[in-house]
Amino acid sequence: MKNVVSNTIYGDHPTFPVGMNVLDKELADRMRPGAEGPDVERGTFDADHRAEGLDVPTVAHTMIGLQRLDNIQRCVERVLQDDVPGDLIETGVWRGGACILMRALLKAHGVEDRTVWLADSFAGVPVTSEDSHPLDRAMEFHHLNWVLSCSEEQVRENFARYGLLDEQVRFLPGMFADTLPTAPIDRLAVLRVDGDLYESTRDALVNLYPKLSVGGFVIVDDYLIPACKQAVHDYRSEHGIDEPIETVDVTGVYWRREH
Repeated sequence: MKNVVSNTIYGDHPTFPVGMNVLDKELADRMRPGAEGPDVERGTFDADHRAEGLDVPTVAHTMIGLQRLDNIQRCVERVLQDDVPGDLIETGVWRGGACILMRALLKAHGVEDRTVWLADSFAGVPVTSEDSHPLDRAMEFHHLNWVLSCSEEQVRENFARYGLLDEQVRFLPGMFADTLPTAPIDRLAVLRVDGDLYESTRDALVNLYPKLSVGGFVIVDDYLIPACKQAVHDYRSEHGIDEPIETVDVTGVYWRREH
């Protein structure tokens, strides 16, 4: 399953050249399908890069790489083993691959009383404005929404292709600030945060961390991004969270809630 959602099976080429600074707006725009101007060599599939989640696949259902997929499996299976109560959620799902793996793990272990929640705008990251956090304004990630966005309809179709679209999969479409405060979630066992921005990361932690059971896991996909890292540290400092942050790979981290 992990090899399929990351497409190490067929090895689709990356959307961007590996090592390219995707914040280079002019170069990134030249990668758009149908964009005018000289072609830019996208590069070829590299198994090591894909394993570390260092490229943006063209057709794969996730870009997080095999190491972060392994981390999801370990965290989900540990909360099942320890009977930690609660559902599983990812905030920022792209094409749904990480959540497809979560649902597959529940099915493999015969778990029928937990839900996988998918929270996403399904339209890309929020457009920054003068009211946005300074770190978010500096990145202007919304210029990459042509590759970062994926419709809810497409994500549902992706789940269906695996035979995993059922009543244990629920969607929270919209901006996190609008959907997460009133999300009908009682308890969480795994909270996976993948919102890139300061405000998106903070929205996820403010509204969902209080619902995380002791023994549950927080996984942060974008810790390498300064805006995301700052949001994590600000929230942990404000709430006296001192559990050690463990490294997954070059960008991902996690910790287990102890109290």
